[in-house]
Amino acid sequence: MSLKKIMRLLSLLLPHPLFALMSFHATVQAFAIAQKKFPKTASNNGIGNAFRHALWCCFIMMYCCKVSSPEKALDFCKRITDLHEELFPNKPLETKMDLHNNKIGMDYFMELLPGIHRQFFEKSFFIDSLARKMDDAKVLKNLDDDFEGYLVYLEE
Repeated sequence: MSLKKIMRLLSLLLPHPLFALMSFHATVQAFAIAQKKFPKTASNNGIGNAFRHALWCCFIMMYCCKVSSPEKALDFCKRITDLHEELFPNKPLETKMDLHNNKIGMDYFMELLPGIHRQFFEKSFFIDSLARKMDDAKVLKNLDDDFEGYLVYLEE
């Protein structure tokens, strides 16, 4: 990673040390759960990757909301996940897929928020429901594809 990229990352993380720690914890947990549920596709561009990205964002939001407002958690989650895509670039279709699935996770968390106090969110709220969303996931084939509201993945 270049010095410029390291500086961009530090400029986001240093002002928010608790968010930084919580997002790291969310990353590890989301990866482990996705790997267990979708061992063949969690680490590539398949359906498990879609699940992992949405779950990752739900977990970041959940943990950050426990110490701050949902608005601040959402802003941080969007910034850190967007920055992740910039720091570790993929092919354009892969980037579109990841950003789209990140948004699905953030939107899903915000959809649940009015019905549950943010202090009472648990990981189990997201795992099964996002796994069910995989039944309707769409295959992303072009940069012009628009599957608003659906998780997307790439065919292998």
